[in-house]
Amino acid sequence: MKADLNITFIQTSLHWQNRKANLEMLAEKIISVDLPTDLILLPEMFTTGFSMSPEIFAETIGGEAMTWMRLMAEQTSAVICGSMMMNDGVHYYNRLIWMRPDGSFEHYDKRHLFGLGEENQHYTRGNKKILVELNGWKILPLICYDLRFPVWSRNSEFFDLILYVANWPERRIYAWKQLLISRAIENQCYVAGVNRVGYDGNEVYHSGNSMTVDPAGEVLIQQEHNETVFTSTLSHQHLIHLRQKYPFLKDQDQFKFES
Repeated sequence: MKADLNITFIQTSLHWQNRKANLEMLAEKIISVDLPTDLILLPEMFTTGFSMSPEIFAETIGGEAMTWMRLMAEQTSAVICGSMMMNDGVHYYNRLIWMRPDGSFEHYDKRHLFGLGEENQHYTRGNKKILVELNGWKILPLICYDLRFPVWSRNSEFFDLILYVANWPERRIYAWKQLLISRAIENQCYVAGVNRVGYDGNEVYHSGNSMTVDPAGEVLIQQEHNETVFTSTLSHQHLIHLRQKYPFLKDQDQFKFES
């Protein structure tokens, strides 16, 4: 039986387009974590907020933010996960980084770019998902707007957990909450979503509502409006029990996703 998984959420406001201030602020919050944790989740575009200026603020693989993530992961002995604008020398991406304590990492480029906010005019969309493993858990990490597209998160690989890092506005927070629950139920897996709080540089308000949902769709913990750091423990035994009692995944349709 796999061990339980402890996930720490950093639900926070972000300094608009200010890498230095955000990294300092986030480091203080991360260092304040006093419970054992396996994974620390940061919001989408945690270095800048949801900015459409990658030509000015985009990071590089060898840059300051990546160095900071390595240091935080090493110091906490936990995986650090969040997204930032990234320049690979050819394109700009909204890129999620999965940084391990040993300094190795994986990345996922956001597939579904938010056309309503013109994200698709500034960034290149990703073309593949990744699956990562932590303490025996198989995990699918995704970014914000991906939440609206169930085919992209379809559990054909029998993963245990979907993660969403987000800048999801309060004006559409009902959809955020309902879709997180839906993704958990339809995929019979845990879902964890971290969202920012406060106003961004475009005066768009975010109410957080970071949460974990169990494989039956029950909300285990949810925090709204306030800046907070909290840890949620996921039980693998509970996941296996539900899948054995209700073996719905074996009845899903089989088809191949085409990009």
